[in-house]
Amino acid sequence: MLRGAFIGFGNVAANGHLPGWQSRNDVRIVAATDVLLARRHAFFQACPEARWYQSVDDLLSGETLDFVDICTPPSSHAALIKQALQAGLHVICEKPLVTRLADAQFVAEASARAGRVVYTVHNWLKAPICLKISALIADGAIGAARAIRWRALRTQPAIAVAPDGGINWRIDPTLAGGGILIDHGWHAFYCIACWAGSPRAIAAVLEKRCFHEWPLEDTATVALDLMSGTGHIYLTWAGGERSNSIEIEGERGRINAINERVVLTTNSGERHWSCPPSLSEGSHHQDWFVAVAEDFRAAVTAGKNGNLEQAVLCARLIDLAQRSSAAGGARLSLGD
Repeated sequence: MLRGAFIGFGNVAANGHLPGWQSRNDVRIVAATDVLLARRHAFFQACPEARWYQSVDDLLSGETLDFVDICTPPSSHAALIKQALQAGLHVICEKPLVTRLADAQFVAEASARAGRVVYTVHNWLKAPICLKISALIADGAIGAARAIRWRALRTQPAIAVAPDGGINWRIDPTLAGGGILIDHGWHAFYCIACWAGSPRAIAAVLEKRCFHEWPLEDTATVALDLMSGTGHIYLTWAGGERSNSIEIEGERGRINAINERVVLTTNSGERHWSCPPSLSEGSHHQDWFVAVAEDFRAAVTAGKNGNLEQAVLCARLIDLAQRSSAAGGARLSLGD
């Protein structure tokens, strides 16, 4: 039985993570803390036998734990992960793992020194659509990926409350670490890396197309040099609809995923699958977290490092994309 506690109990913790943990009989959530005291009532409603702490320090000193589940705004992740590792705990953390590449490198080193798992919630790989794409690629249905095109359209960022109860933290760069690139681009990067390997180079343009008053980008256009082809990512909070599409062209065929439909086209014809829900439906994804929790539990049991290498790659790609945009969309190599 693993004993865990939440650091941060906002919407994603209450509606996504907690139901996932409660579906298991080998994990028990015993405590939580959040800077917003109003979260205490919601936590006790869901976990009446657990305990609430006023601070992270109180939580770590007052409980016997195996892991913490960090669901706070991204800018706080690095310090909280460091604190948990120093307390000898495993960590599962919402994406993005951190907001700076240097922090990702530090976390990787600290995790290795502590001999503890640091696992990022890469839940889109557990979505039915992405599971189907992964299975088709693993089965060799289209051969090696030659081109991947990823589009995510949103009319606005997902709603989240700032730690002080103020504006949506997703539009505050000091809390979020960036705009749509770090919010949605992180998902795109780990999925594409899973399907086509680590990119070799990147070029990006970050823009304000609609929300000009915000101090961060609402639109990102990213080009990737993949191991055996190219990638193109387009992300926007300034779209006229909520939708996602993924197209992967391979040596022997093509995969198209639009909303909840997956279509495989080869010389043998077309095959269709319905894989609800769509990637654009909701933001908590309780069902997807169940599979994430299983992978985290397995990593802890086996003493492996989980998906930390994948998260560090995402942090590197975010860093290079931001640098590329600042340099007018210059192509930057991951080897530089």
